[in-house]
Amino acid sequence: MALTKNKKVLDFVEESAALGQPDKIVWIDGSAAQIKALKEEAVKSGELIKLNENLLPDCYLHRTKVNDVARVEDRTFICTKNKEDAGPVNYWMDPKQAYELASEIARGSMKGRTMYVIPYSMGVVGSDFAKIGIEVTDSIYVVLNMNIMTRVGKQCLDSLGKNGDFIKGFHAKCDVDAEKRYIMHFPEDNTIISVNSAYGGNVLLGKKCFALRIASYLGKNEGWMAEHMLILGVTYPDGTKKYVAAAFPSACGKTNLAMLIPPEHYIKKGYKIECVGDDIAWIRVGDDGRLWAVNPENGFFGVAPGTNEHSNYNALQSTKRGTIFTNVALNTDDMTVWWEGLSKELPEHCIDWTGKPWNPEKFDKKDKSTCAAHPNSRFTAPAVNCPCVSPEFNSKKGVPLSAIIFGGRRASTTPLVYQSRDWNHGVFVGSAMSSETTAAATGATGVLRHDPMAMKPFAGYHMGDYFQHWIDMGKKVKNPPKIFNVNWFRQDENGNFMWPGFGDNMRVLEWILKRCDENPVDADETAIGYVPKAEDIDISELDYDISEGKKFDLNALKEILTVDKEKWYKEAEEIENYYNTAIRSRIPAELWESLDTLKKNCYVEKPAAKKTTAAKTTAKKPAAKTTKVATAKPAAKKPATKKSK
Repeated sequence: MALTKNKKVLDFVEESAALGQPDKIVWIDGSAAQIKALKEEAVKSGELIKLNENLLPDCYLHRTKVNDVARVEDRTFICTKNKEDAGPVNYWMDPKQAYELASEIARGSMKGRTMYVIPYSMGVVGSDFAKIGIEVTDSIYVVLNMNIMTRVGKQCLDSLGKNGDFIKGFHAKCDVDAEKRYIMHFPEDNTIISVNSAYGGNVLLGKKCFALRIASYLGKNEGWMAEHMLILGVTYPDGTKKYVAAAFPSACGKTNLAMLIPPEHYIKKGYKIECVGDDIAWIRVGDDGRLWAVNPENGFFGVAPGTNEHSNYNALQSTKRGTIFTNVALNTDDMTVWWEGLSKELPEHCIDWTGKPWNPEKFDKKDKSTCAAHPNSRFTAPAVNCPCVSPEFNSKKGVPLSAIIFGGRRASTTPLVYQSRDWNHGVFVGSAMSSETTAAATGATGVLRHDPMAMKPFAGYHMGDYFQHWIDMGKKVKNPPKIFNVNWFRQDENGNFMWPGFGDNMRVLEWILKRCDENPVDADETAIGYVPKAEDIDISELDYDISEGKKFDLNALKEILTVDKEKWYKEAEEIENYYNTAIRSRIPAELWESLDTLKKNCYVEKPAAKKTTAAKTTAKKPAAKTTKVATAKPAAKKPATKKSK
C-alpha cells in the first residue's frame, strides 16, 4: 500500500515496477517492526548472518560476490546532454543512450523478487539543508543499509507533500554481471540508475551518488556546496566550540581526524573533539555571513581493515551495536567478526570473506590474496553509536565553520601545515591537492595522484566549473572560514615519518584555530602562504622517535615546516601541467593568477657560470659559451584554445 498521494512519487514507482516486473512491492515506512522483520527474512534467506547477540547486539555479516567488492569508477557515468558539461575527469554517456541501455538491462530483472520503495532524507527532515530521495531496489541489504546511513520512513514522504520534488534512484541487482554494471547519474533530471551491482558504494544511492555527484550539481545551481569533507568540533575548556571541515583523498587520515582523541594533557585541560560527520558536508551561507555545514548522512560507511582500538577507537566503538559488516571474516569460535589490523592475534577458526575456511598459517600481510577480510571490507554503523558524536549532529541549522582544511600524503615539499593568503588562494590550494602513491598500492613510489578537493571521482559536472563555483561562493560570504593545507606524512632521508599523526594532529588543529581568532597567533609569510612559527605549536609531552636515537624536538618541527622554493617551483610546474592536461578548460582566472604568483614567489635565479682561467698552453682554446640567465620566468601557460573565466 502506497504511503503517499504525491503523484510524482507514485508515477516513478509505477514506472519502475513496469520495468523491473517484481512479484510484489513493499513500501518502507521506517518502523522498528518492519526493519526487524526484514532482518529476520534476510537471515532466513542467507543474505545476512546473525552475529553474537551478547557481544555484537543487532549486528550482521553480509558477503558480496567476488566480482562486486568496490566502487567502479570506469563504470560510473555522468549523463549530460552536452558532453563538455560532464567535464574531462568524468566518464560521460549520452542521456538517451544511457536510459535505453539501463532499461534493456533492467527489464524484467525483478521477476520473482520484491521491489522495495525507500523514502529517505539526506539531512534532518524538515531542515533547510534536507533533500528527499526515493530509491527503489530489489535488495533487502540496500534497505537495511539505507536505514542506517539515511533518515528513512514515512516522515520523508510527509515532508514532500502532494507536489514536492525528489531525487529518483532506481537500483536492480540483475545478475551482478560486471560486464553489464553501470552506475549512471543524470544531474539534469535528478535521477540515478544502478544496475548489476550489490556492493554498498554502488547501490546505496543516497551516499556518493546523491550526496556528492547529484548534490554538487544542485549546489552549483542553488548557491550552496556539497563537499567530500569531514566536520568536527573542538570544545575548549571554557565551553567555547569551533568547527572545521576537512577534505582528504583516500589513505590520508580522514576518518582518524574526524574522530580524533586528543593527547592526554589536552584532555586533562578539558579539550574535546566532537564528530559531526566523517565523510560528507553540505555547506550553506548563513544569515550571519558565515558558512554553515551539516552532515547529510545518518551513519558511517567505513573501511574495516586497519581499524582497531589504537588507530581509531571511536570508529571501532561505533560498530559494536546495530551494524552491518560487509566482506569481513567470521570468527566461528564466538560468531564475531575479524579483519586484518583488528588484533595482532590471528583467529584460529575463521571463515574468510568469500565463505571459505581460512588458514592463519598461510597468511602473508604482503599478499592481499591471503587476507581473511577483503581489503575494502566495510562496516555500516549508526552515527549515534560514536562515543564522540557531536550534540549538534541532528541540528537543523548546522554548525558554523571557522576553518576549511585540505590535505594529502606527501613525503617531501609540503610542510606540516600552512594557511592560504585569502579565499581565492585557498581555492587554488584545494584545486592542487595531490597524494603520492605507495609501492604496495601501485608498484611505484612517489607518483602523484591529483584529487582536487578530494572530489575527482565525485563532482557531478565539469571540474573547471566546480572551481568557479568555489570562487563564486567566496563572493557570497562576508566572513569566510580560513583555508589551510596539512601534510601528516612528511618523511626524513631514511623514509621515517617526521610527525606522529593520529591524536597528536590536535596540536596542529589548535594552531589552525588560533589563526582563526579575532587576534590570531603570528605566522611567517612564505612563498606558499602563512607557516607557523615552530614555537607556537604545542609539542609538550610529545614522546615520539623519528628514527632510532632521534627524538622529536623543536628542531624537528622546524624541519617539517620548511618551505623549499626550488621544490615548490617544480610543484608549480606540475600543477600547471595538471591544469593543462587533465582539466584543460573552464579554469577560473583567479586560479591561474594564484599559480602565476606561486611561480613568481618560488623562482630562484641561478648564478651565472663563473669564468675560469685556463692554464697556459701553446694552442688557444675557444672561449667558453655562457648561457644567458633569465631574470624572470614566464607566467603559467593557459590553454590556447579556451579563455578562462
